[in-house]
Amino acid sequence: MPSTSSPASPDAPGGRDAAPRPGGAAPFAGRTVSRIGYGALQLERLRGDRDAALALVRRAIDSGVDHIDTAQFYGDGYANEILRAAIGPEDDVMIVSKVGATANPGGPVPLRLAQQPKELRAGVEDNLTALGVDHIPVVNLRRLDSGPGLRPEGDQVADLDDQLAEMTAMRDEGKIGGIGLSGVGIDGLRRAIPAGLACVQNAYSLVCRDDEELLRLCAAEGIAWVPFFPLGGSFPGMPKVTDEPAVRAVAESLGVTPSQIGLAWLLHHAPNVLLIPGTGDPAHLEANRAVGDITLDAAAMAALDAVESRSSDVPLG
Repeated sequence: MPSTSSPASPDAPGGRDAAPRPGGAAPFAGRTVSRIGYGALQLERLRGDRDAALALVRRAIDSGVDHIDTAQFYGDGYANEILRAAIGPEDDVMIVSKVGATANPGGPVPLRLAQQPKELRAGVEDNLTALGVDHIPVVNLRRLDSGPGLRPEGDQVADLDDQLAEMTAMRDEGKIGGIGLSGVGIDGLRRAIPAGLACVQNAYSLVCRDDEELLRLCAAEGIAWVPFFPLGGSFPGMPKVTDEPAVRAVAESLGVTPSQIGLAWLLHHAPNVLLIPGTGDPAHLEANRAVGDITLDAAAMAALDAVESRSSDVPLG
């Protein structure tokens, strides 16, 4: 599994000079990482071919990816199982996990919420065990106050201050490093900043820019902005970046795909954006990595910025 100590020397085996940084470099939780990472959610698609899943993770790391987003509830533990087997301490890869939900196999929705402080702690312990480590560099609290997805109800309505107190306690104990928030609104973000935040993960894309105020606040506070659903369209009713005529036109002019333009816009839009595109396909992995080589000039950015933003707030429960 990945090292939990300081970053490797560039000259050391597996150091950051081993491959160019996809998308360039940016600060994250006291380290410097590639702006394009990898989201492990899609590893579930390779459940029937473990060798292919291991090879995909290795390919990502060997291409310069040095931060991987995961969760114990991704594939009911499958993603973490693959990461534990695929990553060695010499790779110096930052693992970012999350708590606030658990897997719900066979349910109408693949997740059930686990928002109470004791459940957050249990989630961290599950991640530590599955990953085979005693420290996770960054853990996100999936709060789900805004954006698409489930909404807390009944005993799952937990006070943010109580949740942050538990997360901070685990940080003080050395179980986790940086604390992140996911699905947070502007008021919650402002309340949480004094606790010290490494990142915010919210649904955000060219066509769903509800959280522009949060992004600007994160930039001002030195907090990484890590959008999920960066191309929209993940739930019925959500617009898709790749459907936009302006996106298609810019893509055609540059000889790349509309998906690549949607991701490239995010990198150009704000310097604190880090991407974690996920895939189970090696060719798609390379296409995501190549996004960092795309240059959008002022005319292209103006055309893309003019695309209408629609709401991503699509509750499921």
